[in-house]
Amino acid sequence: MGSILIETRDITKKFGDFTANDKINIAVEEGEIRAIIGENGAGKSTLMNMLYGILKPTSGEILFNGKPVILDSPLDAIKLGIGMVHQHFKLSPSLSIYENIVLGDETVKTLNVFGKHFKGFLVDQKKEMAEIQALVDKFNFNLDITAKVRDISIGAKQRVEILKMLYRNVNLLILDEPTAVLIPSEVEDLIERMQDLKKAGKTIIIITHKLNEVKMCADNITVIRGGRVIGTVRNDESTTDSDLAEMMVGRPVLLRVNKSDKKPGDKVVYRVSNLSAKDSDGKKIINDISFDIHENEVIGIAGVEGNGQTDLMLALTGLLDISEGSVSFNGEDITGLWPDELRRHKIGIVPEDRYRQGLCLGMPVSANLIAGMHGRWPFCVHGIMQNAPIKENKERLVEAFDIRLGSDDPPVGSLSGGNAQKVIIAREFSKHPQLLLVSQPTRGVDIGAIEFIHNEILRMRDKGAAILIFSSELSEVVGLSDKVYVMYKGEFVGIFKSDDVSFNELGLYMSGVKRMSKEEIAANG
Repeated sequence: MGSILIETRDITKKFGDFTANDKINIAVEEGEIRAIIGENGAGKSTLMNMLYGILKPTSGEILFNGKPVILDSPLDAIKLGIGMVHQHFKLSPSLSIYENIVLGDETVKTLNVFGKHFKGFLVDQKKEMAEIQALVDKFNFNLDITAKVRDISIGAKQRVEILKMLYRNVNLLILDEPTAVLIPSEVEDLIERMQDLKKAGKTIIIITHKLNEVKMCADNITVIRGGRVIGTVRNDESTTDSDLAEMMVGRPVLLRVNKSDKKPGDKVVYRVSNLSAKDSDGKKIINDISFDIHENEVIGIAGVEGNGQTDLMLALTGLLDISEGSVSFNGEDITGLWPDELRRHKIGIVPEDRYRQGLCLGMPVSANLIAGMHGRWPFCVHGIMQNAPIKENKERLVEAFDIRLGSDDPPVGSLSGGNAQKVIIAREFSKHPQLLLVSQPTRGVDIGAIEFIHNEILRMRDKGAAILIFSSELSEVVGLSDKVYVMYKGEFVGIFKSDDVSFNELGLYMSGVKRMSKEEIAANG
C-alpha cells in the first residue's frame, strides 16, 4: 500500500430530481484492491462511470495523484492512467488476441528518408506482437496472442479485456462484475491475475455482488446503499459475509438456501424426450435433450452462457421451433405450445429477459400482474375490464410479495430490477402452477430480493410443484435444485445430485473438459 491514488470528495450525481450518488467520499491507495459492493441500484456503476469519464459529476471533485481532475471522456481517463473493463466484453471475434488489444492504438512503421524519420501508414505487426507477448509474459496471462477471439474461452476473453487496458499503461483498473460469466476455475484464475497485477504495482477497484469472491481478493471493502457510502471495512476475519450483506441491505439476510427435507414424489409431472432444435441456418443448437421432473422436485440446468440454455427455454415455451422430440405435462403432449396455452395448463413461466419477454414497461403494475389473464374472469367480463378485481389483485400481490412501489400504481418500467422481477414472480406463482419454468430468477436482483425469491421457489416446491431452473449462478442452481444437469454446446454432458458435487467439478463439465456418456446421464436421470 502507498499514497492515495484516486479520491472522491463529496461527489454527487443527479438525474433530474433523482440523486444517484450523494456526497460520496472514497480514497483508494496505490497497490490496493478495493471492492465496491451494494444492492442493485445502489449507485456503484454511476460512481465508476464518473471515475472513467462516461458521466460527469453534478457536484464534488475527483482527485488523481492528489490533483483535481476533470474527466470529459474515457479517453481522458485512459490518458491519466485509469482503465475500465466492462461486464459485457467489447471485442471483435474475427480478430486475433493481439489485434484486439492494439485496436485503435496501433503501432505504425517509421520511414527513413535521406536520414530523416517520418511516421508511415503501415502497421508494424512484428513490433506489436513482440510488445503484446512481453505484456502477456509479464503478467502470466497464458494466452496465444495469435488465436482468434471467437475461438477462446470466456475467461481468456476477460484477460484480453484487461490486457487492452494494461497496453495503454493504466495504473488504476476498474473491473465491473468481472466474474459474472466465468466458471469456478476461471474465477480462481482471475483472482490470481489480480494478485499478480497488485504485486506489479497496479491498483484495482472491483464492483461485484458476489461476497465470497470479495472476501477472496479485496484489501478493503466499501459498501454503498441508496447512493451513499455506508462504510469501508478491512477484509479480515472480523468481517463476515453476513456483516457485509446486512450493511448492503440494512437488515440481517440469510445468505444460504434453506431447503426442506421433503423428497421428490413418484409422479412424473414433466417429461422432455429426445428434444432437438435448429437455428435459422439449419444448425442444430439443441441436441437430443431428455429429462423428467417429478412433483416436489427442482431440476437445475447449469452451463456457461451461450451453450444452449436460452435456446432450450425458448423451445420449451413455444418460442423456438422443435425439430425432433416431444414434451409432455401430466402425460399430455404439449410440444410447441405457446406461452398462453401453457399457462392454461397451469404452467408458470419466468423468462430470462424480464423486460423484453416478461413485462410491458409502459403499463402499470396492476396490468402487468394480470398479463396472460387479462381476458379471463374476474378481470374481464364480456370484453370489459373490471377495475375493482384488478386493483384488489394488485394490492394483494404487492403486499404478499413485498413489491416496493413509489406511487399507487406506477409503470412497471419505473421499478428497480428487483421489484420488476418480483412482479413476474408474483404473477406466475400466485396462479398456483403445477409446473414452473424459471430462467435466471435473480439476475440483476439485490441480496434482499434474492433471499425472498429463493424462498418462494422452495415454498412452491414443497407445495407439490415441479420446477425447472436455468441459472448462470452456480450457487443458486446448486442450492435450489435436487439434481443439476450441465449443458455444453447444446447438449447435456453431465448430471449430479446437488448435495454431492463441488463447484470445481461442475466447472470442468461446463467448460467441456469432462463429460458423461449419454448412457450414464440417462441412468442417473
